[in-house]
Amino acid sequence: MKEEAIRFAQRTADPTGKLNMLREYVQAQALHSFHESRAFEALSFVGGTALRFLFDLPRYSEDLDFSLEIPQSYAPEAWMAKLKRDLMFQNFDVEISWNSTKPIHTGWIRIAGIMKDAGLSARPEQKLSIKIEIDTNPPPGAVTMIRLVNRHALFAVRHHDLPSLMAGKLNALITRPFTKGRDWYDAVWYLSKIPPIDPNTVLLSSALKQFGIIYKDDWRSLLREKLRNTDFGAVRTDVRPFLERPEDANYLTQEYLEHLLG
Repeated sequence: MKEEAIRFAQRTADPTGKLNMLREYVQAQALHSFHESRAFEALSFVGGTALRFLFDLPRYSEDLDFSLEIPQSYAPEAWMAKLKRDLMFQNFDVEISWNSTKPIHTGWIRIAGIMKDAGLSARPEQKLSIKIEIDTNPPPGAVTMIRLVNRHALFAVRHHDLPSLMAGKLNALITRPFTKGRDWYDAVWYLSKIPPIDPNTVLLSSALKQFGIIYKDDWRSLLREKLRNTDFGAVRTDVRPFLERPEDANYLTQEYLEHLLG
C-alpha cells in the first residue's frame, strides 16, 4: 500500500535513502504482480536488482531487468495492465507505458504524488519512476532456478543462478560503452565472495558473441583491460548514493580490483 511504502521510507531521514526505499517497495509490488500473472513461466529475473532481492546485495537499484526464456508464454501487455490495476488498488497514482519496438522491450512505472507525500519534493507532479526491461533475444546458456522471496511481499521468481548472473555482469562491464559505478561495485561483490564464484562461461561466451567478441576463456584479462581505462573517482561518485553503506565505495579502486582478479 502507498501508506506502507511511505512509512517504510520514513525509517531514514536521508533523502537519498528515502528514494531508494520507496523505489524498492514498488519494485517488490511489481515482482509480486508479475508472480500473480505467471510471468515467471516466461521470464527470468536478472541484473543487479535480482542480486539485491535474491542474494542480499547491499546496494539499491533503479530498474527491473528480465530475460525472456519461453517466448510462447510471453504476454507483457497483459502483465503491465495487471500491474497498473494492482498499484492503483494499493492507492498509488500510477501511469504505465510499454514499448516493444526494439529487442529489449521497455516499460515504465511512473507514480505521481508519492515524492511529495514522502517529503522528497515540494511539487506533487514529480514522479517516482522505475524502468522495466525485458531482453527478448537473450544469449543462450543461462542456468535458471526458482526461489521464494519475502521482501515487502511474498512471491516466487524464476531467476538466473549466481554464475549466470555473474556472466551477465561481466558482459555488461566488458561491452558497455560508458562507465557505470554499480557494475564495478557488483564486480567487487562477486570477486570477494567466499567460496569463490566462477562465471557461467557458456553464457558469457554467447553474450560476448552478440557484440562481436570471440571469448577465449580470458574474462579476467578482459576485465583488467577495462579497469585500466576506467575513472574510479567517477565510479565511486556514481555508485555511492545506492549503497546501504556509502563508505563501501572506497573499496572501488583499480588497485583493489587488480588484487581481487589475482
